[in-house]
Amino acid sequence: MPEVMSLPTTPYKGARDFYPEDKRIQNYMFGVMRQVVERFGYEEYDAPILEPLELYTAKTGEEIVNEQTYLFTDRGDRRVVIRPEMTPTVSRMVAARRQELAYPLRWYSIPNLWRYERPQRGRLREHWQLNVDIFGIENLTAEHETIAVADSILQAFGAKRSMYKIKLNSRKLMEEILHHYLQLDEVQTHSISKLIDRMHKMDYADFLTQVDAILVPLQREDGVDKKLVDLLHVKSLDKLPEVLHDHESVKELKKLLKLLDEADITNAEFDITLMRGFDYYTDIVFEVFDTHTENNRSMFGGGRYDGLVGLFGVEPVATVGFGMGDVTLQNFLESHGLLPVLKPQTDAYVVLVGDVYKKSVGVLAKFREHGLNIAVDSSGRKLDKQLKSAVKKGIRYALIIGDLELEDQQYSLKDLQTGDEEKHGIERIVSIVKDRRHEEELGVD
Repeated sequence: MPEVMSLPTTPYKGARDFYPEDKRIQNYMFGVMRQVVERFGYEEYDAPILEPLELYTAKTGEEIVNEQTYLFTDRGDRRVVIRPEMTPTVSRMVAARRQELAYPLRWYSIPNLWRYERPQRGRLREHWQLNVDIFGIENLTAEHETIAVADSILQAFGAKRSMYKIKLNSRKLMEEILHHYLQLDEVQTHSISKLIDRMHKMDYADFLTQVDAILVPLQREDGVDKKLVDLLHVKSLDKLPEVLHDHESVKELKKLLKLLDEADITNAEFDITLMRGFDYYTDIVFEVFDTHTENNRSMFGGGRYDGLVGLFGVEPVATVGFGMGDVTLQNFLESHGLLPVLKPQTDAYVVLVGDVYKKSVGVLAKFREHGLNIAVDSSGRKLDKQLKSAVKKGIRYALIIGDLELEDQQYSLKDLQTGDEEKHGIERIVSIVKDRRHEEELGVD
């Protein structure tokens, strides 16, 4: 007899199976996100998971395009990518209707994204990400609003501002520092920018070695490397070299920090080492960092990218946005004990006693018509086994229906948490269960 091949039960590396208990967490997180962003007037959009390769080669960044995309040639001989991020897609969509849309646009989505990278804590190959973008505002109110949205989402999960920091920098400032103040050429400026973006993930000595390799001998003799290192240790805008104090980017960062402080977002600070890896950012960028000692890392970020819509052959649109990934968000909530115990949406587990399924269908329909979510155990197993299933599923109530209950129209409602059991008619049972559901939604024990 030929050997039967055993298929694997694990998902693809870097991806996740979502069992019902996992899906409850995801739905909870997405629900809070939607509630907050819609409170700010954002509207949801979506798009295909597949995009042409050239959409990402223009401005996304070489590392993502060359090393992290799931890239293939389709049957029409087109080079296609499974989307690694959403920003190029939303820019394409805005460009397609550039003249028809009413600005400013406030759009959001929670797409499924794929990147081929080494799976680790906070990073998987597949993830979901809230994307929030505002189009058509050229001044700092756009940066302020998007950061306020991000802050409000974390606050809605119950986070305190001591649990996270919001770090700010400006691509225009870094361009001024690297290209003009340190007098690096364009290639060196780009290389050093990429290196600074990775510096916190590498050994400091290795960082210095790579800086040294980018500079030419005359620059090293002039102490450009020391100037750069000194600058990267600056902790506030006021400590920058005096020649930079009047630069427009410094003034804008100071204004933004003041705006945030006036909105009681007091955990924002300047960080000169913050670069953000994508090539499309044009000015202010920000990242939100978890301060928990066991999860001390960047969670998500964003910034201004005014030029991306213009790549599609239309007039550019001023744009600010951010992306918040589900993996790092869940790690943050778990690390700080902010993830609630989430119970099934099923209100009651119907336990049938005897061969009464056919006779009970009308009653079951009435319970559902009255707004209860009920699951029926029609397995014919013994009463205790059916009740054990309800407990294992985490369902609060068991609704016991047999011939006697159907005859009297009084049904046994058993609270599986307290052990209390009472008999009531349909409307009274519906009232009890709905009241309890409402209390649980409010967090009342």
